[in-house]
Amino acid sequence: MDDPYSEPVTGFDETMPMEVANIGFMLERLGRDCDDLQFIRELTENALQAGATKIVWDVDWPTFQIDGVQKLCCIDNGLGMTPDEMRMYINRLSSSIHEQAIDGNYGVGAKVAAATRNPAGLIYQSWKDGKGAMIQLWRDPITEQYGLRRFPLKDGRWNYWIPIAEQHKPAEVGEHGTKVILLGRDDDHNTIMPPDGVPTPSRWLSRYLNARYLSFDQVEVKAREGWDAAPDEKRNLLRTVRGQGRFLAEFSEQAGKAELPECTVHWWLLEDSDKRRNASELVNTGHVATLWDGELYEMRLQRAGVARLHQFGVIFGYDRVVLYIEPKNGRKKITSNTARTQLLIDGQTLPYADWAADFREQMPQELRDYMDAVISGAEASDHHDAIQERIRRYRRLYDLSRYRMKPDGRMRVTDPVLPRRRRPEEERVPQISQAQERRARKQERTGRLLAAMLADEGDPAEPNPPAEQDLPKVKWVSLENGLRTPEVLDDRAAKYLSEVNQIHANADFRVFTDVIDFFCDEQHVERSNQFVVDIVHEWFEQALVETVIGCQALQGEKRWPPDQVEAALSEEALTAAVMQRYHVANAIRRSVRSKMGSPNEQGGGAPSEPAEEEAAAAGA
Repeated sequence: MDDPYSEPVTGFDETMPMEVANIGFMLERLGRDCDDLQFIRELTENALQAGATKIVWDVDWPTFQIDGVQKLCCIDNGLGMTPDEMRMYINRLSSSIHEQAIDGNYGVGAKVAAATRNPAGLIYQSWKDGKGAMIQLWRDPITEQYGLRRFPLKDGRWNYWIPIAEQHKPAEVGEHGTKVILLGRDDDHNTIMPPDGVPTPSRWLSRYLNARYLSFDQVEVKAREGWDAAPDEKRNLLRTVRGQGRFLAEFSEQAGKAELPECTVHWWLLEDSDKRRNASELVNTGHVATLWDGELYEMRLQRAGVARLHQFGVIFGYDRVVLYIEPKNGRKKITSNTARTQLLIDGQTLPYADWAADFREQMPQELRDYMDAVISGAEASDHHDAIQERIRRYRRLYDLSRYRMKPDGRMRVTDPVLPRRRRPEEERVPQISQAQERRARKQERTGRLLAAMLADEGDPAEPNPPAEQDLPKVKWVSLENGLRTPEVLDDRAAKYLSEVNQIHANADFRVFTDVIDFFCDEQHVERSNQFVVDIVHEWFEQALVETVIGCQALQGEKRWPPDQVEAALSEEALTAAVMQRYHVANAIRRSVRSKMGSPNEQGGGAPSEPAEEEAAAAGA
């Protein structure tokens, strides 16, 4: 019968296999989840799983000699494939030479990550037992479907594969191996060029492979760099790729590991040398990644890396600290997402916050000593006690009114938004819905703490002040004192590190430096006068500390979920907190003159504060 749904079945539980109506849509949807460089990992991994001992990423020189366009290719000396095996493995969305498993090989990686970025095609040339054949996986420009392209044969027939002559076999391939050529968007697309925004673009292939793998054991991996230079120039070469592990072993002063309950944190302290910083084909500064089965996942660099290092307690000197976190399998299943960009534990994202808390408590002494040495070289005046004393006088003002329901409470409160409980003798208020009433009663029954206003009537309650928290400590960081790197706090005033209750104030921020210059000029002293700098920093510290403790009081409030409190303490919010000038400037002026005297007393011509206030009043 033509209708498959009307065909008789031979077994009681026989099932019709599910089919995909539009495989091209699914392929492109999965491809959007992949990083632009993910295909490098997938094709390299295919070669490793095929048992290759040599893997080379290079320009496909035969194509370049024919049409003058550089196409990227990956060559390996793995098992190779016959024409039938290529048709079976390449032209099926989820198919692999190895057994598919949730925690193993999916068989979709290269097709998802590479095919969707090369609609003109991926040419597979493979040799097995000395015989070579070629197929092309492409996106048909007419049907817009992905599949194998048909080739015309010499005898007039058409086929999905064609044989390859011996002279076209790459030198790296012996009796067996595979070459994959990436054609890109069209015939003129130069695919050896990196995507936009890739770091170290002339070495993008070796940089990615080094950052993806810890090491290549018993496998020789090479990647072309300087392909636009003349062949005899030193920078046009195949660079050996060894992985981050070799770099860390060569350029670290100290290394070790911390065994935590759920993971092992491998750590390295990089040496402070130009040679290390010049190794641009490697990730040569502080960073964090997750290590699993020899691969590095979720690598965090630059600002994201600094934030993750801060989370793990590496507050200062982070540009020389590397952490690789290796989960412990145990009873939980560790897998990756389909795009191979993220590790999962029992299908959930990794618990970095828990791991970070454990690491901060058990941080290796070597890292603690290193951070102490960094801080000792950048000591500044400590204003913490002075700020604490000022705030102590007005401590109640930083606590929001908060009450708890109590039958014998001495106060009567009502919720400012939700209706108070209606008494039987009261008439129903038309503006209040039954749903609002039910919600209000439920909240009363469960005993939730309500932010409420005092009223003449309401429910009995007692004041419920929040627990007093320690004031955050402020550390001034700058490029000069070595506690800040250029990508951190760039044109931002400060950052709050909740894990360690610390504020990093950016001494290079223009508002701070402009105010310092203003009062140095007013006092007729040299710019960056240390007395003036110290006073200006103290009063801006005051503003930052007050902002933080004020926002901390919002934690746990019904209308302030954690993400909004975090936004109120963001770098941008703390920058906004120091943008006002008048009251801070008056406080700075009083402190400056109490220590240095007024400009008139020093022989200057700047008006005194009372004269300025009188002039302002007259002008008003």
